[in-house]
Amino acid sequence: MFARGETILQLMEKLAPKHYAVPDDKIGLQVGSAAKEMRRVLVTLDVTPAVVEEAAELGAELIIAHHAVIYRPLAHLRTDTPAGALAADLLRKDIAVYISHTNLDTTEGGVNDWMAEALELTGRDVLEEVHTDQLYKLVVFVPESHHKRVRDAIFAAGGGWIGNYSHCSFNIEGTGTFLPREGSEPFLGKQGELTEAKEIRLETIVPLSVRKKVVSAMLKAHPYEEVAYDLYSIDLKGRSFGLGRVGKLKETESLDQFAERVKKAFDVPFVRMVGDGSKPIRKVAVLGGSGARYIRHAIFAGADVLVTGDIDFHSAQDALAAGMSIIDPGHHAEKIMKPNLANWLAEQLKEKGYATEVFASRIDTEPFQLR
Repeated sequence: MFARGETILQLMEKLAPKHYAVPDDKIGLQVGSAAKEMRRVLVTLDVTPAVVEEAAELGAELIIAHHAVIYRPLAHLRTDTPAGALAADLLRKDIAVYISHTNLDTTEGGVNDWMAEALELTGRDVLEEVHTDQLYKLVVFVPESHHKRVRDAIFAAGGGWIGNYSHCSFNIEGTGTFLPREGSEPFLGKQGELTEAKEIRLETIVPLSVRKKVVSAMLKAHPYEEVAYDLYSIDLKGRSFGLGRVGKLKETESLDQFAERVKKAFDVPFVRMVGDGSKPIRKVAVLGGSGARYIRHAIFAGADVLVTGDIDFHSAQDALAAGMSIIDPGHHAEKIMKPNLANWLAEQLKEKGYATEVFASRIDTEPFQLR
């Protein structure tokens, strides 16, 4: 059995929810239809004519890309322009394109975490906060016989987290009353008779990102026909999601040594470096893509060096004057997302029993060449 496109996109939005993206980012399904079975999926950084041809040769019906195939508004769709010709080729070959960009950068276990892991950074934190998970308090009244079952279902669905502590709840014994009316099928008591039941008032924390999942799991595990529960927002900060990561190397090394680490980690032939090669490096900020505007964030975070792409001349001068070292491996270093995302999606599909195959593109979409 092959997964339908909608199922695959749901999995993608499980990993990288759309609301994690920065405002006005061009994400989601951009070309084609997801309303069909997908036998093969191709994961790529960019969608180019060569990548489209690769997808066609693989028999892939869906391309998942990091960079948008339609980024700027199209005034027309002419096939004698590069953008129009690319769109026409995708439509002719019936290949859909789905974009996961800054939402994949921002999410836990996404591009910036993959880059930080490649550099072996520990104790990671977010460089710039983009989204904070709103917290809710869930209160549900459960008969004693099903208390553990309902509580475990809530925890398994993602409820009960406070910081680095999981399975957090508060439980109070009490007496519930209800009178089953005509047409009801009560778990306890009889129609027309006032019932008193020993119940547990179960309270826990639920983040917005898993609220629907937790409530659904709670209702499914609860034995009552009509479940008495409350869900209300609270003025407490949940987990933060954002662009870039800040962490530490296991041991201090020189900027020159660290530059070699970056080249190896991101499989690039060279890097551009700002700063004294003998400078000791321990705390590192890393951000995929274009990161010149995040230099001040790295300084504020106390980083010794910022690893990011597309650094311009004046930004490099400003960083040097401020004492911030920079390693620029290029924007294309984000290609690290191809094998990581392909492996994640393949595992998710396999767990659900789908035969859909996922491939990481082998096409090098780096536009720059060294001479």
